[in-house]
Amino acid sequence: MWNRSFLSRIVLSIVALPCVQMMGASVSSRPPNLLIVFPDQMRGQAMGFLGEDPVVTPNLDRFASESLVLPQAVSNYPVCSPFRAMLMTGQYAISNGVHSNCTSGTEPYGVELKESSRCWSDVLKEKGYSLGYIGKWHLDSPRPPYVESYNNRGPGQINWNEWCPPERRHGFDYWYSYGTYDRHLNPMYWDTHAKRDGFHHVDQWGPEHEADKAIDYIRNVGAVRDGSKPFALVVSMNPPHTPYDQFPEKYLKAYEGKSDRDLLVRPNVDLSGKGAMSQLALSQTRNYFASITGVDDQFGRILRALEKEGLKDNTIVLFTSDHGNCVGTHDEKTKNVHYEESMRVPFLLRWPGKIVPRRDDLLISSPDIYPTLLDMMGFSSDIPSEVEGASHASRILTGEGSQPSSQLYMWIESSDRSHGRRGVRTLRWKLMIETARGNKRTSVLHDLQNDPFERVNIAEQHPEVVEQLIESELIPWLEKTKDPWISRIR
Repeated sequence: MWNRSFLSRIVLSIVALPCVQMMGASVSSRPPNLLIVFPDQMRGQAMGFLGEDPVVTPNLDRFASESLVLPQAVSNYPVCSPFRAMLMTGQYAISNGVHSNCTSGTEPYGVELKESSRCWSDVLKEKGYSLGYIGKWHLDSPRPPYVESYNNRGPGQINWNEWCPPERRHGFDYWYSYGTYDRHLNPMYWDTHAKRDGFHHVDQWGPEHEADKAIDYIRNVGAVRDGSKPFALVVSMNPPHTPYDQFPEKYLKAYEGKSDRDLLVRPNVDLSGKGAMSQLALSQTRNYFASITGVDDQFGRILRALEKEGLKDNTIVLFTSDHGNCVGTHDEKTKNVHYEESMRVPFLLRWPGKIVPRRDDLLISSPDIYPTLLDMMGFSSDIPSEVEGASHASRILTGEGSQPSSQLYMWIESSDRSHGRRGVRTLRWKLMIETARGNKRTSVLHDLQNDPFERVNIAEQHPEVVEQLIESELIPWLEKTKDPWISRIR
């Protein structure tokens, strides 16, 4: 008799067959559209259907039931600009040059997306796609004279916000974006034809306004795209990024009757209220969750527009985030650390009739998104050789395929890339090693199976595990990415 596992493989193969045919040489149907929605600083645990954080996300819950859910997805460098560059280039930070946030402080080190990089959007543009980008970009280094912006403080200060000129937009012909600007209730934008001093502000919550723009793009209001072509659209929302209290108050209703302690269910957060991070968690977790509920609401509006326009079945939709957020857990303020709340991100991928809805513990990494999507869409031969990410299209479409043994973690010092933090994450272990000048070295090891909230560092108790992870996982990653940090552990 056939067992259940064998039957499942047959069903997955049959469902995926149309896509496999499309990926071959005889493509007869219109290529799929692509929609990527990614809010900033939304941790992977903060979706109601997972049963981890008590967040109200009805649209994501419904979307998850129609999607492949990858709960082990991470941001390998959990901070804004590095993730965005990994997403766009399919390369790790050492290779693409964006090894820190793009600011005036890192501009002397060349920290910005290179005009010469061949992004996935460049490939799709050449394949005849219309491309649109809405929201936060944060891949250009600010230069004097600095754009007039609250987070640009002038010469001698750290400046954040910058315009992206058309020649640096990597194929996006519709543009409604900004560098980085954290006034969520009064956001600023440059539209497609605006010059550097031609930005404008909007008196509307950023995600709501960006959903409006995305819906107009989907409906092609004003002929903003070529309706005869397939499209790829990115909607990059800033919330739930700080400041946490800038969102429509209506989203707090989902949390009425719940105390702050009802919402802080993670045992790795201090509930005493005595320290700064404990106070942050107690005062802002509700707002953080409410902002996510708002993002969920706007994502639902975008999905309904796709369906209303008859585009649901031929549109690949990816919902993810650039990194997570600690909000006081582990006594950490936000992100850019190795903890799960910082590294894990949502990853929900829907393609009706092609991807079987399910969960998979695939250890997908940020640079893998580029080759995976292009491979799924039928453009595997167009993936540049310099792309370092791996395609997981086969596993996603058929349920069969290899599982990476680990994911890389990194934090890089801009002034000296041989310093900083590196590590690996497996399904069982999390290793982080920090080096500093003077060859000082600190190791942190967590057992994710027996200590999922990473409360105990067991590196000293298990030096054999540390060494095994270094030799079998970390060094191969460092060699693959040609990381000069490798000299610190050899």
